[in-house]
Amino acid sequence: MQVPFFPYSDLYLEDEKAYKDIFNDVSSRGAFILQKELEDFEKKLCEYTGSNYALGMGNATDALEIGLIAGGLKKDSEVIISSHTMIATASAIVVAGGKPVPIDCGNDHMIDVEKIESAITDKTSAIIPTQLNGRVCDMDAIFSIANEYDLQVYEDSAQALGAKYKDKTAGTFGIAGCISFYPAKTMGCFGDGGALLIQDKEVYKKAKLIRDHGRNEENKIVMWGRNSRLDNIQAAIMLHKMGNYDKWISRRREIASMYNDSLSAISNLLLPPRPSENPHYDIFQNYEIQAENRDELKTFLSDNGIGSLQQWSGVAIHQCRELGFNQDLNVTDNIFSKILMIPMNHLLTNDQVEYVIRTIKRFYNN
Repeated sequence: MQVPFFPYSDLYLEDEKAYKDIFNDVSSRGAFILQKELEDFEKKLCEYTGSNYALGMGNATDALEIGLIAGGLKKDSEVIISSHTMIATASAIVVAGGKPVPIDCGNDHMIDVEKIESAITDKTSAIIPTQLNGRVCDMDAIFSIANEYDLQVYEDSAQALGAKYKDKTAGTFGIAGCISFYPAKTMGCFGDGGALLIQDKEVYKKAKLIRDHGRNEENKIVMWGRNSRLDNIQAAIMLHKMGNYDKWISRRREIASMYNDSLSAISNLLLPPRPSENPHYDIFQNYEIQAENRDELKTFLSDNGIGSLQQWSGVAIHQCRELGFNQDLNVTDNIFSKILMIPMNHLLTNDQVEYVIRTIKRFYNN
């Protein structure tokens, strides 16, 4: 049996006729840039997440960067992040004029809240928690620290559309939060795409100007901007997809329960928390384990037709020494020597999931 890590072609084939109809409809009207479908999709995102405002953008990296600029990130200030995040989190900070400061993650792979305070200096202006793998951080603890030290909070919620902490949705806690629509995301488009969730009207107005060359509704240039508009065809496709999104999340949570129920007895593995309703509602963008003999397990899975992946190519932010990082984060180093993502997407069949489980059990003689 073959179980690819992610079946990219099936993403299109599962609803091929609908996608063709959408493409033909939008294209035949010439509705390519900043059209009604994008407006409708942004409204739908607000309804779904509870966000006050939403802006479709070219990708989640642009969205986070524009959110930081619109939110008033202080020039040359330090921003605390988890070292277990994509380089995009750090690069958005740098391009927006700040300095990323990575700290350890914990065994849940989220930012270690207990390490935040010791990383704060007189140059620190913000914290950006990454809502990793479809799970939201302990935002109460993060805001307790942020409020005490008068720090801004933004969210890299690229992997967490619909994930919740205490019934509040990822991307809606801080000044702004980015969402990714990369094809392999829980709701992916057919290329690059992203969005920014915003709570403050003035931040929203500024971000909206930035994403379209600084042009206002009268087509007048009022500030420096850039081009990062979500393609209208992609917006129309995702507007259609949102009708199935809750069903897809339920399927991911079902698969996660199958993994947890069957693999929890293997002492060589540390699994993600099992699905629950509160305080965390996880959407399982990824199912990331910690595995003893990780490299050998990865090879064994591949030999048996199963795809797996080390997130960020197996490199934590602080390990990017060529970018000037010099932190010693031993906890994260240890975790990164063990982490592995196994297949997790709504297209998996029960037979495929059970095959992955049996194969992992065979490797550990369990």
